[in-house]
Amino acid sequence: MRYLHIGGIVAAGFDPTGEFLLVISHSGRGLYSTRTWERIARDTNLAYPENGVGIGIGPINGQVVPVAEMDYKSGKFQASSPNGKFFLDCESSRIEVLNCDA
Repeated sequence: MRYLHIGGIVAAGFDPTGEFLLVISHSGRGLYSTRTWERIARDTNLAYPENGVGIGIGPINGQVVPVAEMDYKSGKFQASSPNGKFFLDCESSRIEVLNCDA
């Protein structure tokens, strides 16, 4: 289990390979490697999701990424990687990453 502390989370989703996690917040977008969970790209321009997708940055620049969006009533949302390896339990300021292979 791992925690990513990110303020103002709006949405998150994995690229089709499951190699990258795109996180969209009120401060822009961050891209994380699912191998190390380090942030590898950052864009401070606001680019909120539209119709359930976000636009990738860094190594997946311009790629359309399906995202799960914040449920503002509960203050939470969940997402899974395409290969089922990772499960995310997200709140407005943190993401709990569960490795389903462990």
